[in-house]
Amino acid sequence: MGLAERRRALGYSQEGLAHALGVDRRTVGRWETRETTPQPPLRPRLAELLHLDLDELDALVGQPQAARPESAGSPSRDHHGSGDLDDMIRRQFLRAIAVTSALVALPADESESLTEAAQRGTSGDFLRMNGHLWQVYQLARAKGSVYPIVRDQLTALNDTLDGQPQVETRALCSAAGDLFQLAGELAFDGNRYTDAAASYTLAASASKEAKSYDLWACSLVRHAYVDLYEQRFADAAGTLSAAERVAQRGDSSLSTRYWVASVQAEAYAGLGDLPACERALDEAEKVTDMTGPIHNVGWLRFDGSRLAEERGARYLQLDRLDLAEKALTAALSQDILASGHSFRRRGAVLTDLASIGAKRHDPDQVLTYGREALQLARETSSGYVTRRLQRLQNDLGPLARDARVVELGAEIDALSTT
Repeated sequence: MGLAERRRALGYSQEGLAHALGVDRRTVGRWETRETTPQPPLRPRLAELLHLDLDELDALVGQPQAARPESAGSPSRDHHGSGDLDDMIRRQFLRAIAVTSALVALPADESESLTEAAQRGTSGDFLRMNGHLWQVYQLARAKGSVYPIVRDQLTALNDTLDGQPQVETRALCSAAGDLFQLAGELAFDGNRYTDAAASYTLAASASKEAKSYDLWACSLVRHAYVDLYEQRFADAAGTLSAAERVAQRGDSSLSTRYWVASVQAEAYAGLGDLPACERALDEAEKVTDMTGPIHNVGWLRFDGSRLAEERGARYLQLDRLDLAEKALTAALSQDILASGHSFRRRGAVLTDLASIGAKRHDPDQVLTYGREALQLARETSSGYVTRRLQRLQNDLGPLARDARVVELGAEIDALSTT
């Protein structure tokens, strides 16, 4: 019996086993094909989950990498991690933030003028490139395709950090905070919650060093999303309270504080607090009162266009189904969702409408919206839409006698095991 057979015999999907170990699902896949082997620190927990002793585990997956001699002529590997792309990026992040924080604490080199630092233009170049990467990320149907570009950008940032004067380092901190948020989004979309939380933490730290309050607040908001998606609503509310305080020191021409309020509404809805939820939604809607253009950037895209779908989702959390359906139907007809240009947002609205059907015991509504969301998840390999569909499954129990609904549930299950 191989690792895959043992996993399935014990009822684990690849994603479920990966989550229990704190690794990416693809890492488990590479273990199963023996492309890589589990690192020594992971083996005791893996053996426990598979009901094996360590010797039996070694026989199943092979000896630890560190115990095997290097093959002649084979490329060298980093024995401080698995050698996987995810581990490489994580270590680069940690190095970048360590170097950045140290440089900020050092006095500027008086022998180098600020004019010379400005002439380099390094931070401006990174920020412009980061802005381009956010656009590519937003437009990409397969978000993972952006990963190699982010890795290359991070490598370039690492190479640039050393030896910069303090004023330029602060600007590079801002570029790092921006890039860490994008990397966190990629990890989150790939269901790698631990990596996402680590990236958002690094983004917050870099942004704090740069004294970029809006960037810092947005890092905290994204960190709160990790708790929201794992339904730790009280933890998320605490993080968002900190984000609210940071955002108050930010740029009033940005919509940061209104985005914070919008996400706070989700935390309050999860806690069952309707009055607090509606107060937060009302605060978020003040974004429409902003005068002049809303100067959003890649890491901040809240302009009020999502208010209808956000309000609908919050009412659904609170079981106010009529109010939820009205808001969500209006959102689905908006140009950006109707055209399919934002498949993640459309997928979220579709699954919410399917959930309303399930709560009303209406299988036709479940199938109409659920199947379209399922097709979106398949076409785009979006972890975000897949997660929304998996949550929908929790509402399908009362319709278990309908063979069509059972089939839909099985197809959703297949998304997380392929």
